[in-house]
Amino acid sequence: MIKLKFSMQNDQTKSWQGCSLGDLQSVATQLIDIFPKPTFFAIEGEMGAGKTTFVQEVLRVLGIEKTDGSPTYAIVHEYRSKLGIPIYHLDCYRIENERDLAQLGLDELFDQAAFFFVEWPNKIENILPDDAKWLYIRCAPESELREIVLTYDNRS
Repeated sequence: MIKLKFSMQNDQTKSWQGCSLGDLQSVATQLIDIFPKPTFFAIEGEMGAGKTTFVQEVLRVLGIEKTDGSPTYAIVHEYRSKLGIPIYHLDCYRIENERDLAQLGLDELFDQAAFFFVEWPNKIENILPDDAKWLYIRCAPESELREIVLTYDNRS
C-alpha cells in the first residue's frame, strides 16, 4: 500500500499525492475534518479520473450507506446526512447551454445550507457560489494513482 502524502502549501491549498482508489476514503475523511459544516465543492477532473468514486467515499464519511452512483442522467442526487443535513451530488456534464441551466433551477438550490459536490462545474460557472471550494483530481499517465488538490479561500 502506498503511503498518502498530505501537504499544506499555503493557507488555501492542500494536496494528496499518490492516491489509489483504496486511499480515497482516507482523503474523504480528511476533507470532512477540514470542512465539517455544509460546504460547496466544485470538482474538476478528466473523464475517468475518479470524481464520482471520490464523492461516494465522501458520502460514506457523511453517513450515507447506500449511494446512487453517478447522477449523469438525473443531474442531481439528494441525500440526508445522519444529522439531517442535505447533501447534493451533481453531475453537470450533460448541461449544454444557459436554457438547460435555467430550467434546472440550480441557482435556487444553491441557496440552501447543504453540502454540494458538483462534477463538471465549468458547465455552470455563471452560477457557482463565490465561496466554492475547488477539488482537482488528476490521474498520473498510465497509472491508477491520483493527485487530489483542494483550493479554497480561508476567509469564506
